[in-house]
Amino acid sequence: MNIRSKFLRLLAILFAFGLVAAACGSSDDDDSSSSSGESATATADDHGDDDHGEEEEEEEAGGGLSQDAVEKAVAGEDDGDGDDSGVVAGDRSTIEGIWEEAAATRASIIEKITAKMDAGEWGVNSNNILTGPSGFEIDLNDCPGDWSNSHGVTDSEIRVGQTTVMSGNLAAYGDISNGWENYWDWINDELGGIGGRELVMIIKDDGYVAAQTIEYVDELIESSNVMALHGLGSPNGLAVYDKINDECIPHLFYASGHPAWGDPVNHPWTTSHQMSYSTEAMLWGTWIKSNLADDLPVKVAGLVMDNDFGLAYEMGFEAYAENNPDVVSEYLPVRHDPAAPTLTNEVTTIAAFDPHVFISMTAGNPCLLAIQEVEASGLLDRLSAAFTPSVCKGVAAYMAPAGMAADGWWIVGGGVKDITDPQYIDEPFVEFIHETLRGGGLDPSISMLGTGYYFAVPWTETLRIADELPGGMTRTNVILAARNLHIWHPLMMDGITYALDGAADAYAIEGSDFSQFDAEAQTWNQIGDLVDANGGTPPCAWDKDNGGCR
Repeated sequence: MNIRSKFLRLLAILFAFGLVAAACGSSDDDDSSSSSGESATATADDHGDDDHGEEEEEEEAGGGLSQDAVEKAVAGEDDGDGDDSGVVAGDRSTIEGIWEEAAATRASIIEKITAKMDAGEWGVNSNNILTGPSGFEIDLNDCPGDWSNSHGVTDSEIRVGQTTVMSGNLAAYGDISNGWENYWDWINDELGGIGGRELVMIIKDDGYVAAQTIEYVDELIESSNVMALHGLGSPNGLAVYDKINDECIPHLFYASGHPAWGDPVNHPWTTSHQMSYSTEAMLWGTWIKSNLADDLPVKVAGLVMDNDFGLAYEMGFEAYAENNPDVVSEYLPVRHDPAAPTLTNEVTTIAAFDPHVFISMTAGNPCLLAIQEVEASGLLDRLSAAFTPSVCKGVAAYMAPAGMAADGWWIVGGGVKDITDPQYIDEPFVEFIHETLRGGGLDPSISMLGTGYYFAVPWTETLRIADELPGGMTRTNVILAARNLHIWHPLMMDGITYALDGAADAYAIEGSDFSQFDAEAQTWNQIGDLVDANGGTPPCAWDKDNGGCR
């Protein structure tokens, strides 16, 4: 099998250089020393002549569902907690019923946490250690000397800082922040904020450049008086999450599926949100095994964004391929510059490899470019299947502009509803989003505005729970609420659990749909049953130097 046996040692070098590049911003948009075609060809050549005689050290599982867990979940035999037993179900056919259910669920969580705090089991103890569910704890003695539990919370405001991308090749993701702010404007105007305090977001455009993220996070911490932080982008988050945790600042529901966000021991202030990229990679492999049985083993090619985000995908599928030679005979990842204006050379390299399956392991505008280039190259007609990534599920943003070239593409979609998909337009929460966006002068036909609500919902529920706990709106109550969050998320497909559980379950979403795009109807058609293995993903202490979970 033509798979890279020196992969881990090569990654050690790549990650070392990658961290230097990230600090300079070059990994994102400053690499002008060679063309994208040269980069793609070099990537293919560098991995083609490995010494298969040397054994590599086997990695510990973590950061994604195991193959056994995925296959059991697909077969409906999973042992996870894939249910909503912690949710107080209500009438979801009206927006009023949805609000009532959310209020009842919050009340249940508040009652549970308060009882534990009153009993002295959870909360900040006499040793200044915050304890929570399932062995979760934070030693507050390690926080900075000037740290304040109520920092960023005034009599009139709750201040949250965010770094995100609003310019460049991934600029479309900037509308996530615009949609989020639209929801919080509604909360402020209609509900008086939370506990009489206005929700305030301070947004910084880092251009998806890690060095800029570092600068803005420093600014938000040192001079913007924020209570908590949010961010977007795997390389960006990896560049700052050590510092944010050292500063003891809640860093909630990060906008990336990198497995590193599931590390409640070493990074207790950072929580995940979306499906892990490692789980997504495992689900790609499971789909291939189940649906291309007559063609196995198959050749698979991945178009990989050349940064920490893309490498998480690449490593995830690499692990599946190496463990399943009866499913994947050859696996070729071809990397591209995140700022590249075209992907022609990379797709040409992949077309020459002549794979059975093409997987786009990229994000933003490159998702659209990949669909267009695969069709233009003639590769699409030769493929057994083509996948676009979960981060590019937006119909209006990434599929519709490709026209009929997008027809038949597959996605492991993470169970997320797109507010521009016709099948969800009449749902009460989606109707509410459209109405609220229009009321704020925004266009509800923009997919990413709805994605803003997808992130804002758990944030809002967490803050509302924290405000009602003993001691009120504090940083420790916020992280305690987040680590206990178990809600019905109105922008998740029914059957996908949204839950965190202290140190035991660090991944909020551990399920997905398998869907195929219908370009004529402009909708994603779910094929088969949903997969949910809530609670089945081991935590991940990410190894920045070598990649993978320690």
